[in-house]
Amino acid sequence: KMDDDDDDIPQLSSHTLAALQEFYLEQQQREGMKTSQGFNQYSIGSIEEDWQLSQFWYSDETASCLANELVVAAGKGGRIACVSAPSVYQKLKEQDGKDFSVCILEYDRRFSVYGEEFIFYDYNHPLNLPENLLPHSFDIVIADPPYLSEECLKKTAETIKYLTKGKILLCTGAIMEEQAAKHLGVKICKFIPKHSRNLANEFRCYVNYASGLD
Repeated sequence: KMDDDDDDIPQLSSHTLAALQEFYLEQQQREGMKTSQGFNQYSIGSIEEDWQLSQFWYSDETASCLANELVVAAGKGGRIACVSAPSVYQKLKEQDGKDFSVCILEYDRRFSVYGEEFIFYDYNHPLNLPENLLPHSFDIVIADPPYLSEECLKKTAETIKYLTKGKILLCTGAIMEEQAAKHLGVKICKFIPKHSRNLANEFRCYVNYASGLD
């Protein structure tokens, strides 16, 4: 009889099953997929940092400051692109009532939970972008290249220059000041961005327009 074979299948105890269900629920919640009342899928940290991908989220205050700057710089009905800067994208989405549109270009596919606004992006292939992402179609581009290397900055710069109508807001290490000027023509701002965890490298913002970050 087939039924007899069932005895050989290891059965999880109800306690283990409950623990597993709790684990999966917590994981789902962390991934930003639980959208029931009281859970904000756009809150910073709803998708956890993956250090292997060199991910370090901004502090809430910094993300808010950068998001507000982008909205002002983009202008009424403006388009904003967030390149490898998901915590700023999340902060912008919290202001969703305002008159602007935003998309997120990101390597980490966990952010695909945000639907059509998510565009898979690998800086190693800077112009490997969807056809509907037209050149010079964004009023401002914010980018936070994942690595502090000239190669990473140079390739990300190709993407930025392709996307932006002109305005650029770059967030990267203070040690990249010279390369940032060389590849993007941006200057360092007085505003100092902070991360939710303290990083060893000093971080700075760079712009190529008259911003509110000075």
